[in-house]
Amino acid sequence: MTADVQELATTLEGAVRDRRAIPKLTDRTDLDVPAAYAVQREVIERRTRRGERLAGVKMGFTSRAKMVQMGVDDVIWGLLTDAMLAEGRVDVSGLIHPRIEPEIVYLIGREVRSAAEAESCVAGVAVGYEVLDSRYEGFRFTLPDVIADNASAARFGFGAWHAPRDLSNVGLLMEIDGRPAQTGSSAAILGDPARSLRAAARLALDAGVRLEPGWIVLASAPRPPSRCPPGRTSASPAPGSAAWR
Repeated sequence: MTADVQELATTLEGAVRDRRAIPKLTDRTDLDVPAAYAVQREVIERRTRRGERLAGVKMGFTSRAKMVQMGVDDVIWGLLTDAMLAEGRVDVSGLIHPRIEPEIVYLIGREVRSAAEAESCVAGVAVGYEVLDSRYEGFRFTLPDVIADNASAARFGFGAWHAPRDLSNVGLLMEIDGRPAQTGSSAAILGDPARSLRAAARLALDAGVRLEPGWIVLASAPRPPSRCPPGRTSASPAPGSAAWR
């Protein structure tokens, strides 16, 4: 059965609205990668028609281990909106099974017209976090499923901006309820998170999207995400670490 983009987008919207995990889309229809990205864009366009604004791009599958696990040889991407931005306390009670990971964050200072110039367009860098929330039962999915689900995007936040710098091998610490929960090096992000930034520009441009001034790019995380504690939690990233307290 050929994928019905509108119907699949409505199914994913319903899962978010009702806080209800659903079976994988690929259990019910033939869904390839191009169709999955079409579903993703339809969901995002519906959000922007309701008043949300595009705020940037998030990357996924940036570690070699994850690529091998999913049987892919390239990263994936999703789109962020201003409604996903969390400042201070983050309410995860409305999510299905939230997980959190530390992030290297880039601030775009001028429009990116090619992947090669992406780094020169960066106005600032920060440490941050992303809250993931797959809408699928058991947090299990195939490649097309996760792409259609906007790469599991749910919430994001970041700390103070700093001047662009070499981030090829910086340490990241994430705390949950004041206790260290995850450590890693930015080198695990494609060997250098700048490669993830360039990949974001490449994939966006291929889809007819240009990274705009004021947008951010979440370069992804060095390790798999950790489970979020339930309820309402505060996040306070700081230079050199991503803290969830």
